[in-house]
Amino acid sequence: MQAKKRYLTLLSAGTCLVLLLYFGGVRLRAARHSPPGSRHGPPPRPGAERPWPRFPDALRPFAPAERPSPEGGGGRVSPRQRRDASAGLYRGRRCRMESCFDFAQCRKNGFKVYVYPQQKGEKIAESYQNVLAAIEGSRFYTSDPGQACLFVLSLDTLDRDQLSPQYVHNLRSKVQSLHLWNNGRNHLIFNLYSGTWPDYTEDVGFDIGQAMLAKASISTENFRPNFDVSIPLFSKDHPRTGGEKGFLRFNTIPPLRKYMLVFKGKRYLTGIGSDTRNALYHVHNGEDVVLLTTCKHGKDWQKHKDSRCDRDNAEYEKYDYREMLHNATFCLVPRGRRLGSFRFLEALQAACVPVMLSNGWELPFSEVIDWNQAAVIGDERLLLQIPSTIRSIHQDKILALRQQTQFLWEAYFSSVEKIVLTTLEIIQDRIFKHISRNSLIWNKHPGGLFVLPQYSSYLGDFPYYYANLGLKPLPTFTAVIHAVTPLVSQSQPVLKLLVAVAKSQYCAQIIVLWNCDKPLPAKHRWPATSVPVIVIEGESKVMSSRFLPYDNIVTDAVLSLDEDTVLSTTEVDFAFTVWQSFPERIVGYPARSHFWDNTKERWGYTSKWTNDYSMVLTGAAIYHKYYHYLYTHYLPASLKNMVDQLANCEDILMNFLVSAVTKLPPIKVTQKKQYKETMMGQTSRASRWADPDHFAQRQSCMNTFASWFGYMPLIHSQMRLDPVLFKDQVSILRKKYRDIERL
Repeated sequence: MQAKKRYLTLLSAGTCLVLLLYFGGVRLRAARHSPPGSRHGPPPRPGAERPWPRFPDALRPFAPAERPSPEGGGGRVSPRQRRDASAGLYRGRRCRMESCFDFAQCRKNGFKVYVYPQQKGEKIAESYQNVLAAIEGSRFYTSDPGQACLFVLSLDTLDRDQLSPQYVHNLRSKVQSLHLWNNGRNHLIFNLYSGTWPDYTEDVGFDIGQAMLAKASISTENFRPNFDVSIPLFSKDHPRTGGEKGFLRFNTIPPLRKYMLVFKGKRYLTGIGSDTRNALYHVHNGEDVVLLTTCKHGKDWQKHKDSRCDRDNAEYEKYDYREMLHNATFCLVPRGRRLGSFRFLEALQAACVPVMLSNGWELPFSEVIDWNQAAVIGDERLLLQIPSTIRSIHQDKILALRQQTQFLWEAYFSSVEKIVLTTLEIIQDRIFKHISRNSLIWNKHPGGLFVLPQYSSYLGDFPYYYANLGLKPLPTFTAVIHAVTPLVSQSQPVLKLLVAVAKSQYCAQIIVLWNCDKPLPAKHRWPATSVPVIVIEGESKVMSSRFLPYDNIVTDAVLSLDEDTVLSTTEVDFAFTVWQSFPERIVGYPARSHFWDNTKERWGYTSKWTNDYSMVLTGAAIYHKYYHYLYTHYLPASLKNMVDQLANCEDILMNFLVSAVTKLPPIKVTQKKQYKETMMGQTSRASRWADPDHFAQRQSCMNTFASWFGYMPLIHSQMRLDPVLFKDQVSILRKKYRDIERL
């Protein structure tokens, strides 16, 4: 029996081997006799060297054998048409910073951005002009391509829809002719619209090579992580700088509004993007869920109208979009023809929590922004579940979502400048990973644009994260006295000020910044104190030098003083105690205010004693030393040069900066009513307050600063902090800061 089984097994194996040899031999003979040009091609010549296979791009991904037709139909498309349709998008699809970016120039000269000069005859749309202006006005800009780390085209690439009047023709040849193009390496291309009717592909119409894309409506499929940057779709009316504030004025509890969920927009009857919006009527209830669409758009909409068009159009006209937007808790953001929508930024500004309904959309700045803290990410396939999902969100969560929309809007999206700078900062973080910002910085006030990682990689060195880290600022301060007059008498105010400050229990050291034209006084001319006194001679003798980030400042707090300030030790102690509770703000004594002059249509400056204030002058104020670094490295040279030329307004500029960062007013503390303007006579030639042009210059500075910031960052306050028991009818011995009442 066993022998029989072995016999059958051998017979089967032999039969299979014969069949294999027979059929294989037939195919081999057919291949040898195949004519030239056949599928298999001629055999190689004897002795000929078999070449290595040629790959046009080693980083090209595995691609499917056939791509769908650009027209969306089943017609045949030539290989050339397929190549052209995807040339600008798929070549270099596997690019990453490590493979398609040259870090050498960046590490040599820092992160500098060069904008190509505009070519004669080339038209640039206003939106792209705003993009270029934001770059050229930033601290990253350089006019020397040899110093540049990143290059930006002056050719308008924002609108690549061939049906658009802003479409730039022959862009492919124009880009290739640029002598610095280098196949797009270290280049950044901005784009809002790509593709055209009817498919709206993401093709930008030219070969981008190894360039990075800062693109709106980009899909997760085509987005190259840690290389491209997804930006929001913004309109041509989006402000270049500043921008409007968010519409959340009060944290209403409970945070529910008239409408639970709203949407008002176009409905597409045919083509891409029509499915989602066509299904919205299933969810609309006309009460707290109001989802309105209209098909009344385009030239021939009536040819394609369906049975719902008339009813939808009538319902659409009943509601005002702005009223809905400002009275809704959630705003639906469905995809349109493209993945992105203007509704996204509109919802953010209105503190209406966006409900994203655009499968496959790489959300703006998703590399750094945690959108789960500010939006609800839905699924187009589960539209009917959206109402029940958002109704299940707790009121505490809704309030947190709304607050985060306001932070993100004002930090990154309210102007073209902020969108552009956020894009550049993200790229800079990729290049210098060792000092890149973490998620907490990007997603918490004041945001990534105001927290410069070159200052420090430790969050505890910034004044905004003490509560998050469970820390407190150092319990001492460094006094910086700005001296501009020669030391001729031992009774001068600067010497009395130095002694009073040195007696403070919180004073660690005193720095005298000598910006006087006369030589430094001898050491014995300075009074003996219990704390170190460091005299630094200003190199340039300009006003901005008082805010340089000196290495000698080792404490978190800086007490900034003018040489003619008159303060007691008790006043210094109390001001520092208050600052410890508000380390991100300016705390001090002399207060000023701003106002809008309707007759002159400009901002005004006043030193009158009124019921509110918006500035605390740095002639007697405490603030965090980080603001020295921010003043020096964040503000443009044009503003600092203006301050230095006028020898004025540096204190106003510092107040502008701190209020822009914190979105909060400074804090005034109690002092005697008189200050140096009234105490100083008109005899001191060095006194700025004696200059008749001083006040007019400060008026001018206010408007120049507001113009650069794009809005007025100063905020009025009516709060003044006094010591507990201040002026109370109790024994003076029970009061901690009793000397303040005696002044």
